[in-house]
Amino acid sequence: MKNSFLGKKVLLAGETWISRSIHIKGFDEFSSTTFHNGALDFLSVMQKQGIDVVQMPAHQVPDSFPRSLEELNDYSAIILSDIGSNSLLLSNDLWLKSKSIPNSLDILSKWVTSGGSLLMVGGYLSFQGFQGIANFSNTSLNTVLPVLISQFDDRVEVPQGFKLKIEKEHMITQNFFKKINKFEQDPPKLLGYNKTSLKVGSDLLLSINNDPLLAVCETGSGRTAVWTSDIGPHWCPPEFITWPGYEELLSNLVSWLIRKI
Repeated sequence: MKNSFLGKKVLLAGETWISRSIHIKGFDEFSSTTFHNGALDFLSVMQKQGIDVVQMPAHQVPDSFPRSLEELNDYSAIILSDIGSNSLLLSNDLWLKSKSIPNSLDILSKWVTSGGSLLMVGGYLSFQGFQGIANFSNTSLNTVLPVLISQFDDRVEVPQGFKLKIEKEHMITQNFFKKINKFEQDPPKLLGYNKTSLKVGSDLLLSINNDPLLAVCETGSGRTAVWTSDIGPHWCPPEFITWPGYEELLSNLVSWLIRKI
């Protein structure tokens, strides 16, 4: 199965949100709704590197995320970014009509161990998330990722910023190692992340505040990785996104997942 994913798309699920604002002007008020996409810079980098990433907005995930091995096989890798487990486990048919549906996270885990690739990106609705709402610790994904997910709110806000620390050379970071000293500036600071614990047998490539930032592992015949901070604001500020290492690192990470390096 090693080469069967080459040339296929990468699915990015999540990293969008809809905001509703209430405007009060004297005695009068009205509301407005806006749509936001936090993955635009990431998608731009992937496109520049020739990696075909298809984004599924968060509001489409409950009814459109793959729920079979056959559907997952259309992709070379799956990326979950700021999308909670409820959006992957529930659908409108289940929620409104009590219709039984396949457990997409169990199927995703089986797909990974059979040779698929999975990346979880940090955020308020990643890992365990804000007030534990993401709740991935109680799913089968906690068995295939390179880190152990907390049972509690795992966000670490770092308003003063923390710099990443290089822990280990790897296929993902080997060019990063060579080029990091040639960049005009040191790695900018990240402003937060989800706190996890490295599993035995996983490779810790980068850390932040002595916790995993980038970790990878081989799971069965597949590969999994975590980037525990954001790929866009607010934890990943514009200074980090425009830093040359952002493109170098994340493109190498996705290339490793789809077995192109």
